[in-house]
Amino acid sequence: MTVKLFYENPYLWEAGATVQKVETDGEKVKILLDRTIFYPEGGGQPSDRGWILGEDFKIEVTHVSGKDEIWHEGKLNGRLPEVGEPVRLLLDAEWRYENMRQHTGQHILSAVFKELCDANTTGFQIFEDYNKIEIDYPGELTWEMIFEVEKKANAIVWFDLPVEVEVYEELPDKLKGKLRKELSDKVTPPIRIVSVPGVDVIPCGGIHVKSTREVGIIKVVNFYRKSKKLWRIEFVAGNRALKYLNKLLADYWESLDEMPNKNRPLVERVKDLKAELDKLEDEKDNLRKELWEWKAKALLDRAEEIGGVRIVSHIESADMKDAQAFVVYLVDKNPRTIALVVGKNYVIFAKNRDVEGISMNELLKEVLAKVGGGGGGSEVLARGGGFKLPPEDVLRTALNVLKTYLS
Repeated sequence: MTVKLFYENPYLWEAGATVQKVETDGEKVKILLDRTIFYPEGGGQPSDRGWILGEDFKIEVTHVSGKDEIWHEGKLNGRLPEVGEPVRLLLDAEWRYENMRQHTGQHILSAVFKELCDANTTGFQIFEDYNKIEIDYPGELTWEMIFEVEKKANAIVWFDLPVEVEVYEELPDKLKGKLRKELSDKVTPPIRIVSVPGVDVIPCGGIHVKSTREVGIIKVVNFYRKSKKLWRIEFVAGNRALKYLNKLLADYWESLDEMPNKNRPLVERVKDLKAELDKLEDEKDNLRKELWEWKAKALLDRAEEIGGVRIVSHIESADMKDAQAFVVYLVDKNPRTIALVVGKNYVIFAKNRDVEGISMNELLKEVLAKVGGGGGGSEVLARGGGFKLPPEDVLRTALNVLKTYLS
C-alpha cells in the first residue's frame, strides 16, 4: 500500500520516495512508489502532474491513478528506474494548488445551492479551464438566482473560515445527521469528512485548501438544463477565475472592435449586424432568383425536345447543393421538362411531375451502371456521384439513355 503524503500535508510540494515496481508501455513508464505526494485522479479532481527524479533519469508525470497502490505514469527521459532506488518527487505546485482551490470552491458552492435552492449536487468535475457541478433542481434557474448564490458563496470565502478534515472508521450518528448528503454505501473506511464550520459537512476523498479565503473568488460562468430535473453549473475559482474572465473580456472587446459601431453593449451591435446580414441575405436571394430566371431561359432556349419533352443538359460548376436548388426551380417552373446536370463529381437528374413514363431514379441507376459510382433518389429527383468518366462523357451517356426511354 502506498503511503498518501498528500493527505498528511496537501501543501507538500516535494518529497523523497523509493521505487517499488516499474512497468513500461512503449514510450510510457509506470512507477509504483512506497509513498507519494501525487494525488491520483478521483472524485471529480484530476490527478497531479510533476516530475520523478533519479540518478540518470527523469520522469515527467502526466497521470496518477489507483487507490491502495498509486501508480505514476509519464514520459521517461534517461535510463529505466530500478526497484529499490531512491527518487525525488516534485509536484507541479500551481496545478495542484489551483485544483485544491477549485475543489474547496465546489464544496462552498454546492452547500449554498443546497441552502438557497434545496438542490443537491449529483456530479462534480474539474477541467483544465473551468469546473462543473450538476444539481438536482426541478425549477427554473435565472441569472438573478445565480447572483444570490454567488454573493452568499463569496461571503463564505471572505469570512476566512477553516476547512477541516477528520477521518473516521465509523461515523457517529450525530455526525451523520449533519451531512449535506447521505453517505453512499460505496464509501468504505477510512471515511474522510471535510467540513467548513456553519457551512458544509460532507464525505470527500479530495484535497483542499486550509481556509476558505484561499479560494479567492467563485464565479459561475454558465448554466443550462441537462434534463427535466438536472442543471449543469459551470464555474471557476482562484486564479482560474481571473484567467477565464480575462479571456472572456478579451473576446468581448476584440469582438466589439470588429463592429462598425463600437459602442457598448455588444449584444446591441450583434443585433444590428444580424439585421444587416438578414437584409443582405434577402437581397442575395432576390439576385439568385433573377439569375436563375435568366439561366433557365438560356438553357431552355438550347434544350432538345423529344416527344414533347424538353431536355435540358448542362455541365455545372457550382457545388451540388446550389446546383440542386437551381435544378428543382427549373423543372418546377417549366412543365414537360427534364434536367440532366453534371458537376465535377456529381449528377442531378430531375423532371417536372407532369412527365410520365420515366423515373429519375431508374434513369440514374442505368447511367451509373455505365459510368460507375453510386446514388439514388425518387421518381422526380435523383443524385449520384463517384463516377469514373469525365463530366462530359457522363452527360453524353445520360442523354443517350434518356433518349432511348423517350423514343
